[in-house]
Amino acid sequence: MILAIWMGLVVLMIFFVYRFAKDLVLHKNSMEEVSTLKTALIGFVVNFFDVLGIGAFAPQTALLKFTKQTEDRVLPGTLNVSNTIPVLIQALIFIQIVEVDAITLLAMLASATIGAIFGAGYVARMKVKRIQLIMGFALLVTAFFMLAGQLDWIQGGGEALGLRGWKLLLACMGNLILGGLMTVGIGLYAPCMALVYALGMSPLVAFPIMMGSCAFLMPPASAKFISTGSYNRKAALAMAVPGAIAVLIAAFWVKSLPLDTLRWIVMAVIVYTSLVMFRSSMKS
Repeated sequence: MILAIWMGLVVLMIFFVYRFAKDLVLHKNSMEEVSTLKTALIGFVVNFFDVLGIGAFAPQTALLKFTKQTEDRVLPGTLNVSNTIPVLIQALIFIQIVEVDAITLLAMLASATIGAIFGAGYVARMKVKRIQLIMGFALLVTAFFMLAGQLDWIQGGGEALGLRGWKLLLACMGNLILGGLMTVGIGLYAPCMALVYALGMSPLVAFPIMMGSCAFLMPPASAKFISTGSYNRKAALAMAVPGAIAVLIAAFWVKSLPLDTLRWIVMAVIVYTSLVMFRSSMKS
């Protein structure tokens, strides 16, 4: 089953690379005027930290706008297209190097995909500000319990590689909602980390689950941006290549971390994301 998931990701990689390369060749003489060096550095930095679970879109948006490398009109497409290959590589690596229960992985990947496809209409009607506030508080509560577990105040977390019964059902429902929330710009990585930890699984297991979830969603979405030309071609290419290299470096660094150290990193990511949620809510 794990092999089937991995092969599915390989097929998506081939499909996306073909569409992306074909579009670049067709428009090779009409590329946008951007700084290859600046966009390459942006792609490397945001994808390195993306592997840690921080997410690439928010810092990438800020850096692209600060350096004036692309128009706001094509920013969503540029973000998706430039990060699709790095995210696929993340998923391919972590599904291979991190031991995870196949049934749990497949069920949670399918749930996130269904949530993004069929939940988009419902989620789009929700008030984003309210979602951000709820997610912010939920992530802070999870971070508190992680801290309490690390300091032996209470027994929390776990080492499980998979789930069964009501816990698996709850995990699928949670990832279904997170998949839908991605359609309104709420990142999946940190909330998925929190969900996995809260249900007693090892924090390391969150990596193939959250990366696999996004890897199945992004190629079809990015293909739509490519087909309509709604992205900055030169910036996307300049960020995708160093972004893929950054993923290869960061992935094996994360895998070699002791589990206790990884818990502290996950906790920091969750707190950071919670604060970002509150800040975005206040801006709304």
